[in-house]
Amino acid sequence: MKRLFSILVIAAIMVLGAGNLKAANMVNTLPGTIATFVQQDDEAAATADADEETLGFHQELKKRFIEGGAGFMGIVLLCLILGLAIAIERIIFLNLATTNTKKLARNVEEALNSGGIEAAKEVCRNTRGPVASIYYQGLDRANENIESAEKAVVAYGGVQMGQLEKNVSWVSLFIALAPMLGFMGTVIGMIQAFDRIEAAGDMQPSLVAGGIKVALLTTVFGLIVAIILQIFYNYIIAKIDSIVNDMEDASILLIDMLVDYKNKKRV
Repeated sequence: MKRLFSILVIAAIMVLGAGNLKAANMVNTLPGTIATFVQQDDEAAATADADEETLGFHQELKKRFIEGGAGFMGIVLLCLILGLAIAIERIIFLNLATTNTKKLARNVEEALNSGGIEAAKEVCRNTRGPVASIYYQGLDRANENIESAEKAVVAYGGVQMGQLEKNVSWVSLFIALAPMLGFMGTVIGMIQAFDRIEAAGDMQPSLVAGGIKVALLTTVFGLIVAIILQIFYNYIIAKIDSIVNDMEDASILLIDMLVDYKNKKRV
């Protein structure tokens, strides 16, 4: 009887020990499990916030634009629209005006040697771009003398340069005007903020927060417009410089061709 009782006591102690050990293990692993669930929830929330921010970018931009005030923000937007319109028109015009100068010079020289000045002029008529126009004007005066052809090339080169730079000054105007309008909105917003302080007779953050926010928004949008237009403006200027260099090289090459042609005719 005593032996049976001892066995039951030992079994009970073993069961209770195993239960306590299991409970201890559960208690030890519980914080890690909770931390894992919390981390997963935080990651899911961060992902949801990022998706919401990505999807709401245009709405946020529209909201900030409206908060900036219709007066100055509308003028800044108008500067962006007009500046982009002029810039795109100039880029299209300059790309159409770009000519393979070496190929044109080779074709003109071949036509000049084979068919004379009229054949070379026909090649220029069938080629678009300022370089072909300069070639045509120089060839048109070639029957007089080399000096007349050179003067015609120089004079018409100036005309073509003016055509290339047409309306580019308006883009630079909008680049300067957009941030200036933004800064003016900033000044007006600050004045309105101080007017609210003066009317209330107390310095409270809620009184000046709206005016300062409007001031900062107009400045930001003005700078954004200026940066966008500045990129287009620099591209246009670089394109114009490239075409002008081609025009100068082509003019020198044309005069050399005419000199060789005159010398061959004399021989």
